[in-house]
Amino acid sequence: MHAQTASHTAASQTDPVQDDGQHNDRRQGERRQSDAPAVQPGITQAPFGTLPDGRPVTQYTLANGRGMVVKVIDFGGIITEIHVPDRHGVGGDVALGFDTLEPYLKESPYLGALIGRYGNRIAKGRFTLDGKDYQLPVNNGENHLHGGDPGFDKVLWTAAVEGEGLALRYRSVDGEQGYPGNLDATVVYSLTDDNEIVVRFHAVTDQPTPVNLTQHSYFNLRGAPAGESGGDILQHVISIDADRFVPIDAGSIPLGDLAPVTGTPFDFRRPRPIGERIEQPDKQLRHGTGYDHNWVLNRPEGSRDLRRAVHVCEPESGRVLELFTQEPGVQFYSGNFLDGSLTGKGGRAYAFRSGFCIEPQHFPDSPNQPAYPDTILRPGEVYETESRFRFSVMD
Repeated sequence: MHAQTASHTAASQTDPVQDDGQHNDRRQGERRQSDAPAVQPGITQAPFGTLPDGRPVTQYTLANGRGMVVKVIDFGGIITEIHVPDRHGVGGDVALGFDTLEPYLKESPYLGALIGRYGNRIAKGRFTLDGKDYQLPVNNGENHLHGGDPGFDKVLWTAAVEGEGLALRYRSVDGEQGYPGNLDATVVYSLTDDNEIVVRFHAVTDQPTPVNLTQHSYFNLRGAPAGESGGDILQHVISIDADRFVPIDAGSIPLGDLAPVTGTPFDFRRPRPIGERIEQPDKQLRHGTGYDHNWVLNRPEGSRDLRRAVHVCEPESGRVLELFTQEPGVQFYSGNFLDGSLTGKGGRAYAFRSGFCIEPQHFPDSPNQPAYPDTILRPGEVYETESRFRFSVMD
């Protein structure tokens, strides 16, 4: 995957999910959203607090003039707000997050953050690469999660507005969180006139190292006003273009096989409410305390086309979110560890299953799973991948 150039094939030309009526819904949604109040397009910036060592943090606002606004801070590359219209043209913030910097500095469930060097888990923090054993810190029980502590979600990236995008750069030095090699990572966020958040990842290294970068926003498409509860996400209707998923043990480490979704609560090849089967007496649901698994996306062998992987709609607001990605997998997480202890924007408590994540990625624990797609980046190769989060409305 690493030495290939990212495909820029238009998402609409590579859409593999065949949900009846979705294309018509999208066209209707585009007409409705065009009636939303105009916002001056472009990228602006403003202060967003100061780190304990005195470095300033900046918030960048991306607007496309169609009623969509996205806010990003250079600390952790965190998407703090996503404002999109509902079916009536009324805007709402559909991203979980905080109003100020301080909560992001503390231990938090990666709200809106960039994740690296390795998204998801590595068993016991150990792997062997080219005959050498490596030990990473364990920060999730006995396992290594999302690049360690601190991972890329807790560092200050160097930000610059470049053309129509916001470029964030970070050098992860040799030995950081136990990873070998200096890794130079760049992430570019942009907002299109099609109401797409485009996320482009690029990285190079001077030593072989595992790399699996992703974006970890939590969504609730109801877009509740400040101070009001958005409710849970169990009535959101989701489809995932995947015939298989990755079963896990009680520590959320892959068992090694890729299991068929047929006949299981993990079959989302047709749209189903998230909560429809989440409480079924299924061993995998018990291990994840709900959905917290990697789905193996359907795509031709060796293909890196930008293809639609996930479609989510929220019936009350009519908002739709689609994920297009070049990645072979997506981690769908149903917010099982949100417990009301986090007070988010506008004083809103983030209760159990009040947000969901769809994280495009390679598979968890791949450095220890030789049958999984390779996640080792080597000198002279380029890690390059693109994902798009497209918003619209349904009838």
